[in-house]
Amino acid sequence: MNEINDPKLQSIIATDDAYYLQAFGHRTPLCVDYGQGVYLFDTAGKRYFDMIGGIAVNVLGHAHPALTQAIALQAGKVIHCSNYFYNEPQARLAQRLGDLFGEGRVFFNNSGAEANETAIKLARGYFFKKGQPRAKIVTALQSFHGRTLATATATGQTKYSAPFAPLPEGFVYVPYNDVAALEAAVDDQTCAVMLELIQGESGVHPATLAYVDAAVAACFRTGARLIIDEIQTGVGRTGKFLASQLYGIKPHIVTLAKGLAGGVPIGVAIADQETATGFTPGDHGSTFGGNPLACAASLAVLDTLEQGHLVQKAAGLGDYFREVLTAIAEQTGLIKQIRGAGLMLGVELTLPIAADVKHRCLEQGYLIGIVGTHTLRLLPPLIIERDHIDAFATTLTAILQEATAQ
Repeated sequence: MNEINDPKLQSIIATDDAYYLQAFGHRTPLCVDYGQGVYLFDTAGKRYFDMIGGIAVNVLGHAHPALTQAIALQAGKVIHCSNYFYNEPQARLAQRLGDLFGEGRVFFNNSGAEANETAIKLARGYFFKKGQPRAKIVTALQSFHGRTLATATATGQTKYSAPFAPLPEGFVYVPYNDVAALEAAVDDQTCAVMLELIQGESGVHPATLAYVDAAVAACFRTGARLIIDEIQTGVGRTGKFLASQLYGIKPHIVTLAKGLAGGVPIGVAIADQETATGFTPGDHGSTFGGNPLACAASLAVLDTLEQGHLVQKAAGLGDYFREVLTAIAEQTGLIKQIRGAGLMLGVELTLPIAADVKHRCLEQGYLIGIVGTHTLRLLPPLIIERDHIDAFATTLTAILQEATAQ
């Protein structure tokens, strides 16, 4: 870790080292103090452009007036009430999301992992209620579905699950974008196929249309439920409200979280009417899921996305961002591939310098993500403008040119 000259930050890091369970290890030596729009400010007052957006969470940036007002108003009324009772924001949000999905049934959770747990249980419950129990769930290698025992097992990367064995049974993995392997794995004992349409945590890798079509066909053939994990791709991130819409499909179950409430924890599983029969009263529950505060925040996010045409804007800005990155690739020769959709972009470099580029971006006031040694991950707020992209491009070009000169 580099020398830290800020006494306040030194104190915070020392406290964290002493008391926080070290699941994160030594983090980036930066403590966020507050945010405004697309910017975050640290405890020393330095400004950073947030190009990672809380890992696809802060779709409206920071301290957005519509979101903060909705949160404050609801906090002044009631923050939490038991799901023994009805609450209006929950009912309104359920209607809104059910209609966006198309005649969907909704269950609220607190996170993406919980939403995926709900989807897994619902798919198995669906076949149990039909008197035809099935346990097998097919997922893709290099996927990421969460960090609970079941979702870490569903994740096609053993590094997330191996230390915590014994693991839940029934999960089968196939290579991503391998149509033949997917078709061979799905049979009459498969209760669900669970996929991301763009794998985020492995480096922003989109599914091919042939692969997605094969998944739809295999589920139709066997009756298996198609679960699309839109934790990272949903809420307008890819230029459509759901990435499923980019592929022209309607899954049996979709899961959302991250950007849905703009930073307030929330998760949701949305199912079609038939699949929703997998739950009957008492089968599932959540103490905090669907609380009035989170639902009010989510309604404010959806209103703002709609009123500002931010989903359509994400599509256009994503195209522009790719054009800019393509120009940088031609100028520097250090970009091998640009992947993703909308404002979910992975930039694969020709050299293993991703960590170095991330560090240099931090020094220049830009927060970006990386995957492995070669890939930059960009997930900015949906409120960015072209001039923000241009400014970042200037900085990134200079950093890559420096790398070339070394």
